Amino acid sequence: MTNHGLFVGLVTLDFIYLAESAPQNNQKLVATDYTVAAGGPATNAAVAFSYLGNQSTVLGVVGSHPMTQLIRSDLEKYQVAIADLDSTINTPPPVSSIIVTQSTGERAVISINAVKTQAGDKSIPTDILHDIDIVLIDGHQMRVGYIIAQMAKARNIPLVIDGGSWKPGFEQILPLVDYAVCSANFYPPNCSSGEEVFAYLQNFGIPHIAITHGEQPIEYLSCGQRGTVVVPTITPVDTLGAGDIFHGAFCHYILQSLFPTPHFPEALEKASQIAANACKLFGTRRWMDVE
Repeated sequence: MTNHGLFVGLVTLDFIYLAESAPQNNQKLVATDYTVAAGGPATNAAVAFSYLGNQSTVLGVVGSHPMTQLIRSDLEKYQVAIADLDSTINTPPPVSSIIVTQSTGERAVISINAVKTQAGDKSIPTDILHDIDIVLIDGHQMRVGYIIAQMAKARNIPLVIDGGSWKPGFEQILPLVDYAVCSANFYPPNCSSGEEVFAYLQNFGIPHIAITHGEQPIEYLSCGQRGTVVVPTITPVDTLGAGDIFHGAFCHYILQSLFPTPHFPEALEKASQIAANACKLFGTRRWMDVE
């Protein structure tokens, strides 16, 4: 049985460069490699979910600018469908420029994200949740995400949030969430430590919460049980998109074990293995091309 996931949020065009370092002021660098791909947390998660044998749909703003053809062709290659929240917009899509440091795999990113392309709830397709088995929301289309979260809850569809960083409006969605999978940079209001983040999220009644820490163990709280998951030890070439890929893989693995009992730590562990493999190669796609 093929599962179908809906990934709600940011769709960008990513220009990714591999270089010795990020440039200093007034410095010109020649990259040793580059690639162009569709990007954004929800988008990269959808690609990973599709690659693992599922059907993926991205719900975000793409539009009709000529540059969006690069986004469409990339997602078509990886069999990700697009549900466009504003197909008539003809301004350039959000563009991210990323420099990956060759020696460490660390990345520097500049982007405008979805700040100028926020969609309203009237643009949501009426049948968007038809045959959907899991929903992920990255918070970049917060109004749309809130409506989708309510719809998913009413249909008992598992809801995952990608908590890369805190975004205003998440507090409305959190009471509806089944799986909050957050980065160490996710700090809700008045939170300054992991313990405070766990307590904050637990107060919303979220049954499964995880905080990732890069190469360090993942902390989790699942139905009141605390624990950690050790992630694979690798030498990273590129950490760009690792969290996004992790979320897409998590959606895949949590559905494999959803019935009769969720196996939250196991899904986290398997997803971390996929994300680690992705970090061994440059860019957000090449890990799939060599598997």
